[in-house]
Amino acid sequence: MRKTWGPLFLILLCPPAAILMWYTNAELHGSLSSLLQLFKESGVLTTLHKIWSPVFFGSATAWTIIAYFAASQLILMRFIPGKPFEGPITPTGNIPRYKANGVACFLITITGFCVASFGLGLFPATILYDHLGELIGALNVFSLVFCLFLYLKGRFHPSSSDSSVSGNFLFDFYWGTELYPRVAKWDLKMFTNCRFGMMSWPLLLLSYAAKQQELFGLTNGMIIAVSLQLLYVGKFFLWETGYLRSLDIMHDRAGFYICWGCLVWVPAVYTSPTLYLVQHPFELSTLSAFLIFFVGASSIIINYLADRQRQKVRASKGSCKVWGKMPKLTKATYVTTQGETKQNLLLSSGWWGIARHFHYLPEIVGALCWSLPALYNNFLPYFYVVFLTALLIDRSVRDDKRCRMKYGTAWTSHCKKVPYRIIPYLW
Repeated sequence: MRKTWGPLFLILLCPPAAILMWYTNAELHGSLSSLLQLFKESGVLTTLHKIWSPVFFGSATAWTIIAYFAASQLILMRFIPGKPFEGPITPTGNIPRYKANGVACFLITITGFCVASFGLGLFPATILYDHLGELIGALNVFSLVFCLFLYLKGRFHPSSSDSSVSGNFLFDFYWGTELYPRVAKWDLKMFTNCRFGMMSWPLLLLSYAAKQQELFGLTNGMIIAVSLQLLYVGKFFLWETGYLRSLDIMHDRAGFYICWGCLVWVPAVYTSPTLYLVQHPFELSTLSAFLIFFVGASSIIINYLADRQRQKVRASKGSCKVWGKMPKLTKATYVTTQGETKQNLLLSSGWWGIARHFHYLPEIVGALCWSLPALYNNFLPYFYVVFLTALLIDRSVRDDKRCRMKYGTAWTSHCKKVPYRIIPYLW
């Protein structure tokens, strides 16, 4: 099930789901009941064919946008100055090396889009919204081919010893064959996750806001949703060096699961609450607007502070203060596949004394806050929050399992100090 049927189910389900997310928001006003009615009238496959076939291969405009965007991000990755830094050592003893220039690339990308559109008039700011279905169609085709390339590269020309195959093509295509694939010194996982998926997110938001302005005038609901997400994505790039030491990067290989997800699922689903707002220009009361923005911004900032706190403790090897006191630490040793003994520090004070994965809670609350301007007429704007909650719960379980196997009794001791997984006093 885990090696074959599960991956096959997701590979078959996710691409049409991404298309349906766009179509339902853009053409059916976000109404799942209208989509179900189409399925009832014409059948699921016929309806899906009717929706998907016009945009299946994208369009010339969509491929041009993707090419320019990908090229610009590759250029920025390579040539914008940044401090070099190292990722965590891999099980086979390799240390990935990166350049910390995410914030500069984020600001250049946002500024470049605004100047080119609003300043120079090279293209309308609504271009991404107007061609979204074609973009998702093209990205889906590109991503499937790209994931096949990653499979073949990892099998026949790996970048490091952190590669292997299971003998099951379907699973290897889904999970990936390499941990850190590189081409001409470009880290491909950093490109797909950070510089394509995450960098496309704010540009889509700006295009959605421009479309609402064109159709109805800009509402405070749209302003709040876009502002919170820009803050969140900006926070991501400020913390990019931490992300490159996270579970996604350290353990998840470069395959359909993570690379297709960042290239297609992020643009199609992560931005969907704001896509819904384009045709639903809700104006919130001043008090509601203030409370949603305050809670959302506070949650995003707390999420960043928690991640930064752990980074600071590990960088200083515990020689720092957490909330005005010396940190509570558990020294955890582990053995690499090469037989070397290493040590990590497990923090159990500050934000990390509240719950072992407390930082997931403000992340979920922040996502809920940028979805709330959609109000409560339809479920679809809240799909991302539900998906994110399920994703983070699964990630916390997987992380706990890996840590228990890696650290043994030290992890057991840490769990006694911090008994709650995500929600304090509950779970």
